[in-house]
Amino acid sequence: MSEPRRLVSLAPAATVTLRELGVADRLVGVTSHCPKELADVDADPAVLGGWLTPDLDRLEALDPDLVCTGDALQSDLRDAIRSRGPAVHHTDATTLDGAIEGFVELGRAVGRPDAGAALAARSRERLARLRDRAPDERPTVYCEEWAEPPMAAGNWVPEAVAAAGGHYPFVDPGERSRAVTPADVEAADPDHAVLHLCGQGTDVDPATITDRDWAIDPAVHVVDDALLNQPSPNLLDGIERLADLFHEW
Repeated sequence: MSEPRRLVSLAPAATVTLRELGVADRLVGVTSHCPKELADVDADPAVLGGWLTPDLDRLEALDPDLVCTGDALQSDLRDAIRSRGPAVHHTDATTLDGAIEGFVELGRAVGRPDAGAALAARSRERLARLRDRAPDERPTVYCEEWAEPPMAAGNWVPEAVAAAGGHYPFVDPGERSRAVTPADVEAADPDHAVLHLCGQGTDVDPATITDRDWAIDPAVHVVDDALLNQPSPNLLDGIERLADLFHEW
């Protein structure tokens, strides 16, 4: 199979990873959630719509060699695109290791296997350095990715908190995010609360938590959702950000 030259990314995580693999200049189409991820590279792809509602007729007209999708929520979209003929590379990482292995798999899919392997190796080295620095005493951390209703973040976030030196009793690694009650959070008595609400970037008011009638008094931090909610290289930046918030190095 020849190396794909015309790429479409329908997942921000794939867009970020393609940028880090050095092939963003091959992008001919993205979603409306992706352009900010390409601000520092020479790429001007067509914007095809939302990540769950792209214009498939426009996508097909771009004649892509490969379309990149991600997450279980895009599985129906993946199948719809394949039914029209284009090849699709789909990832559905739910763990930190799965996210990093996804860099390797995407590197292979776009003909850059060495770049994918190198990106994964750098990511694992960054994690190892953080784990080596983590103190024995771990603060309890509550991470919220959705506010109405409040949802404790799952997937790779529990492992991200652990790698950053925190204790996360709300969701097991690899499990989907789940709604929590005030009693759930109060019982854990978190030292830190991290707000990384989906689609909000850093435009989140800490009062989202502090104005609730919850009997907790954590340090509240707003973190760009792109740093924690994407299984992309941004996730490593997010973990390092958490470590800086939790500890005085």
